[in-house]
Amino acid sequence: MKVYFHLCLEEFTNCYIIVNDDPSVMQAIIIDPGKISNEIISQIENDHYKLAAVLVTHNHTHHVKGLSTLTKIYSPQIYTADYEIEGCRANLIRGDGKITIAGLEVEYSSLPGHSTDSMIFKIGNLIFTGDALTAGTIGETSGAYFKKMLCSNIEKKIFSQCDDFVLLPGHGPPSTIAAERYCNLDTVKDKKFMSNH
Repeated sequence: MKVYFHLCLEEFTNCYIIVNDDPSVMQAIIIDPGKISNEIISQIENDHYKLAAVLVTHNHTHHVKGLSTLTKIYSPQIYTADYEIEGCRANLIRGDGKITIAGLEVEYSSLPGHSTDSMIFKIGNLIFTGDALTAGTIGETSGAYFKKMLCSNIEKKIFSQCDDFVLLPGHGPPSTIAAERYCNLDTVKDKKFMSNH
């Protein structure tokens, strides 16, 4: 498995391509296609990958704008918690579960707070957090109720993972569970995210 990072300059959002480069598979997954650039298409085409799926962490325009381009070129399965996503036919995922895509096990978890449809995806030791958690801060929310919900979800579904797991957010640089547990102790005031690993 390899992971490639693409920065969408219009909104400074992160798009990720995960590939299974086993010669018998050669398939790719895209997470949060904010904008589909020539570089993204070239990477898929030049390396001879089949685009198997698109995973959407949440239905905000700057994370899904590229879906319309992708679906004109390819026929990937789209996985999201929002049935209204860009007018595309999508596979609705809710709650927590596992699916196998491109020969890789993908775990998904609902993590509302930043948005009602926020999902995180775990592939191996990588967690794609969308806007729920970025390096050094939790995601924006629309009030105290949603902030409390987000903090609770981060504690249960992200900070419960191993310290060395890598976090790949929707904006900004990558981080680790250990670093974010340390950085967010003050942000999540009534929670104590101490390491158990």
